[in-house]
Amino acid sequence: MEGIIIPRVTLEEIKELQEIGRATFSETFAHLNSQEDMQEYLKQSFSIEKLTDELTNQDSLIYFAVADEKIIGYLKINLRQAQTEKQNNDALEIERIYVLKEFHGLKVGQLLYQKALDLAYEIRAPYVWLGVWEENYRAIKFYEKNGFTVFGKHPFKLGQDEQTDLLMKKIVTVVSESKTAW
Repeated sequence: MEGIIIPRVTLEEIKELQEIGRATFSETFAHLNSQEDMQEYLKQSFSIEKLTDELTNQDSLIYFAVADEKIIGYLKINLRQAQTEKQNNDALEIERIYVLKEFHGLKVGQLLYQKALDLAYEIRAPYVWLGVWEENYRAIKFYEKNGFTVFGKHPFKLGQDEQTDLLMKKIVTVVSESKTAW
């Protein structure tokens, strides 16, 4: 899809972040989880207080995908101490890549993923990692297509439901002083 820009989200855009976060998470998972668990998760994970903490954390970066002045997706990256699980301090975590359902298949997720890779290259991260729900087959296929492999598992709590996330990583290999191969 052409004409998509990937700007960094500012604190002034917190309501828009809350809206796209809740909308995309609901579209992706509401049909697979109870309404009560979804409501609890959406309330906690996309509260203004939590999003303010994320946007003001110097080790977290959040970007919108914008097409024709409409926010159609977003990306959240964690570095150093902001990583959701203790990994290599130099690694880059992709915590979230979400795109509105009507824009699936238009390579918006790929553009957001490329933004994360560009940042990993810039900071010379040894690897990029993420957690993905073991039942999110579409996302698992996307990450496998992009060179990620499973290296572990961890629990993920959605409301009262304890689920399992697969931990996946992609090694970044430095090939010279100025180039990195993915």
